[in-house]
Amino acid sequence: MDREERSFGVFKPEGHVVISFPSAVQAAAAEQALAPLALPPGDLRRFSDREMFERLDEDLAHASPLAALGQELNLAKAQRELAARGYHWLVVRAGDDELAQRIADAVRPHGAERAQLYGRFVIEELIDHPGDLPQVAESPDRGLDAQTRSGEEGERADLRPAPEDTPR
Repeated sequence: MDREERSFGVFKPEGHVVISFPSAVQAAAAEQALAPLALPPGDLRRFSDREMFERLDEDLAHASPLAALGQELNLAKAQRELAARGYHWLVVRAGDDELAQRIADAVRPHGAERAQLYGRFVIEELIDHPGDLPQVAESPDRGLDAQTRSGEEGERADLRPAPEDTPR
């Protein structure tokens, strides 16, 4: 992730879809499913659980107090928790909302847990799950909706990704 993909020191890749997968195998299958979209070189990046955890851990350690004004800080905490649980990631540039939805539709059958389109002011959830409730107002004090599957994006310093036994 590049420095320009941060807002107040926290991961915020504006114009990208950030997609989480419970395993490396699912992320690899989803990456293959995106091939028919003929994305330009460099528009799709894959991150292992360890890579994402280390990057987010660094971001959280150096985040500006201003990062708490939006949801970037809470999302970084939730994503860090998922990475600690072994989740893998695809980060895909989406030039418009239509392409973002095509990306989400392509990865959904491969076990994508969440696909979030990072806009300038709004981070939009692109994958609905059965039983999801309407999104509610989030705040730095309240944290994220309970629908963010990590649910427990606390500040525990002892979180480390489990040893990986699947290919990256």
